[in-house]
Amino acid sequence: MARKTPLKERNWYPYAVAACIAVTLYVVLSNLGGIWKGISTVVGWFSTIILGCVLAYLISPLARMYYNRVFKKVQKEKLRKVLSNVLAFATVILFLGFVLGMVIPQLISSITTFAGNLDGYAKTLAAWLAARHIALPIDIQEFIDSSESTLNALVGVITANIDDIISTAGVVGKGAMNWIIALLLSMYLLAEKDRLKAGMLKLMEQLLPDTRYDNACLFFRRCDTILSRYIIFNLLDSLIVGATNAIFMAILGLPYVGLVSIVVALCNLVPTFGPIVGALIGAFILVLVKPWYALAFLIFTVVLQTLDGYFIKPRILGDSLGVPGLWILVGIIVGGAMIGIVGILLAIPAVAIIDFLYHDYFLPWLAHKGPKARAEAKAEEDEKTKALHDAANAFGDPNAAVELTGVEDPATPEE
Repeated sequence: MARKTPLKERNWYPYAVAACIAVTLYVVLSNLGGIWKGISTVVGWFSTIILGCVLAYLISPLARMYYNRVFKKVQKEKLRKVLSNVLAFATVILFLGFVLGMVIPQLISSITTFAGNLDGYAKTLAAWLAARHIALPIDIQEFIDSSESTLNALVGVITANIDDIISTAGVVGKGAMNWIIALLLSMYLLAEKDRLKAGMLKLMEQLLPDTRYDNACLFFRRCDTILSRYIIFNLLDSLIVGATNAIFMAILGLPYVGLVSIVVALCNLVPTFGPIVGALIGAFILVLVKPWYALAFLIFTVVLQTLDGYFIKPRILGDSLGVPGLWILVGIIVGGAMIGIVGILLAIPAVAIIDFLYHDYFLPWLAHKGPKARAEAKAEEDEKTKALHDAANAFGDPNAAVELTGVEDPATPEE
């Protein structure tokens, strides 16, 4: 009796699978807008919880550092964890309060300075353009004369749209409340981190076989290492860049040292395009005071970013990610197009994770299960079958070969 061919080895099977994949891909791409809208709606329902998880994950390395270094002499394990978590959250809250206390007053001062010197800026610009015989499509003098009426018109617009302004303020207040709730939730999540981790590991152990369980644990451990190293070292790099910028501005006596340095440090967190945005914002703030302040700041920023790109970041990050620059740029563009600034921030670790998945999982699987491996396995099986047939035929009993292999000898003619 002939051996029954397995389903996966039948000729029509790969074509059927390819057709199903093509149909599924077509349906997904045809309804991509609706699918993405549905995903966004579901994510919006859990946005506060997701934000709490993200905050807990970001604060966890700081709490772990306090646990291992500051409170290492505390004997009671539970008290040691509580103290570490409390100090970590207190550090973050105090730092945010310090940043806001420094930025907001200087930002208000900068806006006030700009509004008070608006006529002076316009006159300086008009004189500079007249000296170089440059004509603009608008009359600068008319703009100067009408600046007061422009401000009055702006006040009228604000008064007419007071309902929309109140509604926007309500949305901002709701967002601030969500952040507060997420911060409280992150405290609870960080306190229950070990219990939640043990529960997830137990669930995975029950759902997955031993080999897949070990591979899953290794995968999540690698992802955690990549994310943690990227977040910690990127924050450290931004801190170094911001502090260096503050020292330079203080030495030259430039104004708004705290505001500009914090803007530069925060923008430096965004890869590739962030330093450019930070330089433009800082230059705009300084040019309101004196143009040469902005020029000196821009020159120093170019030098600082060059040093950061070629010396500081490579020494901090090293080759821990090991991802080509081209793929990082592609990841930044795609991530920004998909989910905005969050996608840009997560582009580098996401590309690093995809890179190690490709090299450590997909290529070995392809080598084991791919077309070449299947062809080699089939050739080996055919060779063994032929050897068994030859051995049975040597004894003059062709039926013995069929009993041994379950496959009729193709060389044996049918009766």
